[in-house]
Amino acid sequence: MSLSGKVVIAQGGGPTHVINQSLVGAVLESRKFPQVTKVYGALNGVEGIVNENFIDLSQETSENLEAIARTPAAALLSTRVKPDEAYCAEIFKVLKAHDVRYFFFIGGNDSSDTVRIVKDYAQKANYDFRAVHIPKTIDNDLVLNDHTPGYGSAARFVAQAFMGANLDNRSFGGIYIGVVMGRHAGFLTAAAAAGRVYPEDGPHLVYVPERAFSIEKFLEDVKEVYDRYGRCVIAVSEGVQDEKGVAIATKLVENVEKDAHGNVHLGGGALGELLAEEIKKNLNIKRVRSDTFGYLQRSFAGNVSDVDQREAREVGEKAVQFALWANLDGSVTIKRVGNYAVDYVLEDVRDIGGKTRLMPDEFINSAGNNVTDEFYYYVKPLLGSDFPTVSRLRAPLVTKILKK
Repeated sequence: MSLSGKVVIAQGGGPTHVINQSLVGAVLESRKFPQVTKVYGALNGVEGIVNENFIDLSQETSENLEAIARTPAAALLSTRVKPDEAYCAEIFKVLKAHDVRYFFFIGGNDSSDTVRIVKDYAQKANYDFRAVHIPKTIDNDLVLNDHTPGYGSAARFVAQAFMGANLDNRSFGGIYIGVVMGRHAGFLTAAAAAGRVYPEDGPHLVYVPERAFSIEKFLEDVKEVYDRYGRCVIAVSEGVQDEKGVAIATKLVENVEKDAHGNVHLGGGALGELLAEEIKKNLNIKRVRSDTFGYLQRSFAGNVSDVDQREAREVGEKAVQFALWANLDGSVTIKRVGNYAVDYVLEDVRDIGGKTRLMPDEFINSAGNNVTDEFYYYVKPLLGSDFPTVSRLRAPLVTKILKK
């Protein structure tokens, strides 16, 4: 059965370097099908749908769409609204009123669940309708996916940032702490290690939420590295927590903020400052610096993985093909094939929404303070074909004359 009607595309959650590749892939692929009467973009995600804030992407030039595809962050603007059943009922009401027969939502876990609920309303109303979730998240935490669009470019940024931080730290010594996004999954923080070349390169320590974090053990680790090298570079996830599941970052603040999803606010640099003070106080090391990467990781212009770009475009195209060619609903997922290729498989959104993919045990070392070679082999292809490397001087030392 070929459904005739409009397409609506929306973007949700945090922006990425390549989310617009998925948008443009879905728009251009949709415009190829004669049964598609219009292609609309919803401004500010599901909020735009409920408020009927649409733009007609049928009238956008292909040239400008390609320019948008190369532009980071959400071109349609995004939202942090987490729709409940009642909100999804309003979404469906608007989509039906506009004769929308195809709904594509680019986003993470919550977006996939929204697709499921809206599709359920369409079925209850006996309304012919296709809904497909297009994956996106720099956290890389969608189940059934080998990796997600947005992660490769964010991982590339984190890896390159730590390459530079390591070179800077090697020049002067001391301690450097970089706090990386990642509430429950440590994939992005782990990427800090992807740029290491020499055995003594940092980050020397990598802490992810999948392992309980102890201040005492942390200080022991830092001292051991500092005593060996006279310096220490540390990558730590903003979501690291103690053995009771309490986020370390919350221990510094009296009033804990939460977002619309009930998640504790972890940004603002609190964790880096806390860890830096612990080092100064307990290890008597004066040169300690910390940075919180924050939003820089998500949409840093000009630092994109070509592999990530290509795959982000293809998941948008495949979503349309699954809906219009195959007449199917679901969530597009990325599967790794061989070394290295990918395939795209449509999975049931019920198997993805509300679930979190964590780093496998084999990606984390036994001490819980670094990554393994298995992770390096996993992440390397995702960083792009032109991922840079660094070099060192290797000229011999000159024999001393006065100070032998």
